[in-house]
Amino acid sequence: MPCEGCRERDNVSTGATMEFLLLGFSELLRLRVLLFLIFLILHLVTLAGNMMIFMAVVMEPSRPPMLLFLCQLSAIELCYTLVIVPKVLLSLVVVEGSTISFLGCAAQMHLFVALGGAECLLLAAMSYDRYVAICHPLRYAAVMSEGLCLRLALVCGLGAFAVALGLTAAVFRLPFCPSHRINHFFCDVPAVLHLACTQSYALELPLLAACVLLLLLPFLLILASYVCIAVALLHITSSVERGKAFSTCVSHLAITLLHYGCATFIYIRPKSSYSPARDKVVSLVYTNITPLMYPLIYSLRNKEIRGVLRKMLRRKKIAQVN
Repeated sequence: MPCEGCRERDNVSTGATMEFLLLGFSELLRLRVLLFLIFLILHLVTLAGNMMIFMAVVMEPSRPPMLLFLCQLSAIELCYTLVIVPKVLLSLVVVEGSTISFLGCAAQMHLFVALGGAECLLLAAMSYDRYVAICHPLRYAAVMSEGLCLRLALVCGLGAFAVALGLTAAVFRLPFCPSHRINHFFCDVPAVLHLACTQSYALELPLLAACVLLLLLPFLLILASYVCIAVALLHITSSVERGKAFSTCVSHLAITLLHYGCATFIYIRPKSSYSPARDKVVSLVYTNITPLMYPLIYSLRNKEIRGVLRKMLRRKKIAQVN
């Protein structure tokens, strides 16, 4: 239902003075201190883990393609958590909820969508890397050159930035309810769309287009890559060789399922099924737990990352001794 007192106007003209109120976890007053400590610890561990991988790859003189992709993935996760988590911590400190300006809310949404979309596209590029490594191993070094990896990384970032800019502009041109109370801990797209005082399904079209470009198409590319990989693995007679080839894909598969599972649940559904309490729980996993899992998964499963981290720690010990 459209909210009462809805004013049809151009949001851009009042963007300098308009503010939104992020309710956050205002209903969990008794658990605020505990939640603050939990999220703070998770945030610091996430930053440390991704920073360690990023620095280890940057300091490595010879970087295979997968390490370059992991370096960009860690950089995305660092920015991702810095865009969202400080507001989460602030919402736990302020009892009545924290305010955010119109432009601040738009900037947060744009960065969140751009970084999440870049991650989706990057996962597709990483699946192509695995496809070439397993299906065309003799051509791997020639195909997956450092120049191609850098171009793919650039396309992922610029493509996601452009799609996120279009989605954010479409969302913030809608007329909003006068209350401007967002029942969330950051300016997520479904939560802000819920404030739009219109019942037209046309307002969901920009989100649908963004989901197609940033979720569906990369997922189809990942699926196609793994179908080809599965066919190639079936032609390998040695079970040991088949296990080695598959083990190189386990980390990427785990992160892809984790990322796409949460993103699909939140964004690929109609506005009528929006549930603030449920969305906040899933968003907590999406913005706090998932970035923490990435360095853990790759440090435990990826042999190249383990080797780079060992080298970095060895250099640090030698420097301390000297």
